[in-house]
Amino acid sequence: MAARQGSKLKILYIVDILRKYSDEQNPITATEICEHLAKLGVTAERKAIYDDIENLIFYGFDIIKTRGSKSGYFMASRELEMPEIYLLTDAVQAADFITPKKTRELVNKLDDMLSDKQAKKREKSVYIEKRHKCDNEEIYLSIDTLRQAIEERKKATLRYGTRKLRDDRKIILEEKEFTVSPYALVWVDDHYYLICNNEKYDNLLHLRLDRMKKVTKTEEKFRHFSEVSEYTDNFHIADYISKTFNMFGGELTEIELSCDVKLLEQVIDRFSDKIHIIKLEEGKFNFRVNALISDGLVSWITQFDRGIEVISPLKLRDMIVKKAENMLLVYKK
Repeated sequence: MAARQGSKLKILYIVDILRKYSDEQNPITATEICEHLAKLGVTAERKAIYDDIENLIFYGFDIIKTRGSKSGYFMASRELEMPEIYLLTDAVQAADFITPKKTRELVNKLDDMLSDKQAKKREKSVYIEKRHKCDNEEIYLSIDTLRQAIEERKKATLRYGTRKLRDDRKIILEEKEFTVSPYALVWVDDHYYLICNNEKYDNLLHLRLDRMKKVTKTEEKFRHFSEVSEYTDNFHIADYISKTFNMFGGELTEIELSCDVKLLEQVIDRFSDKIHIIKLEEGKFNFRVNALISDGLVSWITQFDRGIEVISPLKLRDMIVKKAENMLLVYKK
């Protein structure tokens, strides 16, 4: 019975064998396919393998036959190609909010999309600096629950932890209960954030998912984002993120900056190429854009030293001056 069942599944086994044991540099022969099938308890002849592969090609599988010193067959197209696997593997290993356990699971799943030899090559050629990873295994359940709440426009409850330093110099985790209206999940600066509204306030709040626990979707309708943001019909995530700095909230205001032309790339990276340039002279350009006035914006501007000057509003200029004065006090002691 098992042998008969295996015979019926033979063509599917051939697909698996081609995916696992063949690639462009390592084609596999019909004889080798027969050997792999034998290990699975399926008897096959080479002629039957040729016919099966022709049927698979007719169905749509991108299987290439090679000739020469390395003759045989290989799976030319996969769900994800090697450069895509490399990119996604790098991202998974570099993301701080993905736990070590989940990192291993995701990398193994990505490697399963490569042939054995390709996977071993990837392991040897990619170096990822060892980084701090979060240990909150609830984060994946939190993502799923929050996505459901966003889709259904329902509020969510959660416990949110922040680190505190006690008088005895011990670091403790202090947790608070929140009821929020969730609007979007975003990955910014290597952290995963929930953009939401705390029902006690009339603004937007940014909460890191790795600090959340006990996330639960309620049946209470969420507070519409039009009550706490500039958006009415849709919450435009990309637009909102382009106006925030280091996920600091703040007051949305039109700002005018004067920048060294050498900083054009950095400005476009931050605000996109849709900035409104109003003046260009003597190696500098002035532009206007809407942004959230916050400590994050101040830090972004001051990192460029004299390369960026705030023209308006006065409130932002004053914040820059105060930051510079406070730094001077530290180093003039």
